[in-house]
Amino acid sequence: MSHDHGHEGHGHSHDTGGMSDARLWWAVAVNVGLTVAQIVGGIVAGSLALIADALHNLNDAATLALALFARKVGRKPADKAMTFGYGRAEVIAALINLTTLIIVGLYLAYEAVARFFQPEPIDGWIVVVVAGVALAVDVVTAFLTYAGSKDSINIKAAFVHNVSDAAASVGVIVAGTLILLYDLYIADLIVTLIISAYVLWQGVTLMPRTIRILMGATPSEIDFDEVMAAMRGVPGVRGVHHLHVWELDERRRSLEAHVVIGRGDAPELERIKGDVRGRLGAFDIGHCTLEIEFADAPCHDRGPAVLGGA
Repeated sequence: MSHDHGHEGHGHSHDTGGMSDARLWWAVAVNVGLTVAQIVGGIVAGSLALIADALHNLNDAATLALALFARKVGRKPADKAMTFGYGRAEVIAALINLTTLIIVGLYLAYEAVARFFQPEPIDGWIVVVVAGVALAVDVVTAFLTYAGSKDSINIKAAFVHNVSDAAASVGVIVAGTLILLYDLYIADLIVTLIISAYVLWQGVTLMPRTIRILMGATPSEIDFDEVMAAMRGVPGVRGVHHLHVWELDERRRSLEAHVVIGRGDAPELERIKGDVRGRLGAFDIGHCTLEIEFADAPCHDRGPAVLGGA
């Protein structure tokens, strides 16, 4: 049997985002500073919405810090211990951050309901002033993370988080204003529940992509049957089985398959392999491993995941 490998950077260090680490450090710093200010302001003012927004910002800071660490780890080249490289470090970081995000969302919802039954006085002016500062910082952080939001699921999540934080800060300002004008203290709880719902929505919607990568699932943008049909459509290919498509990380897709040809097509083996790789290029698959088999020779690899048939 013959083996063939086509790849683009498989097992090598790679760029993990279109933004500098310095911008990430600044984004972490301003979010930590904002979190401290919001927590102090929330405690002094007695505003649960302000504390809710602070916890959301703290999660953003942790997300950025962990993403920064994961970027550094992900740049390491493949070695004997990690033959596929360290690119999934960012995916693991995303899983940790999203899990934390969901826990924070549930906690905020619980606190809002508890505060409804045991209301406390709220200083509307402190809420408005601190939320105004938070709005400015959220806008700055979103600007700092925008450059890398197109290249990394972690940084994209952080960017969306900070844009949403800006909207949440606007909501807190509205709540504080309603308290000042109409003594409508329930507005603080309503805003808290809205922030909680949004945090949970973010965590739940971003989690599936992260889990799919870690599980080695076929990328959601790829139709497995279309890949199979494209490979089988190459002249000289009589069958394809043991087809597996997965993502090494959020930027690198890989494929392995057994390709069946006739012995009479052996002289054109290189042309067939080249044509198969060409068809796979349409699916943005950077690394492929093809095992060539002859139609009259049995396949000795009869593992549990025989996909596609001959």
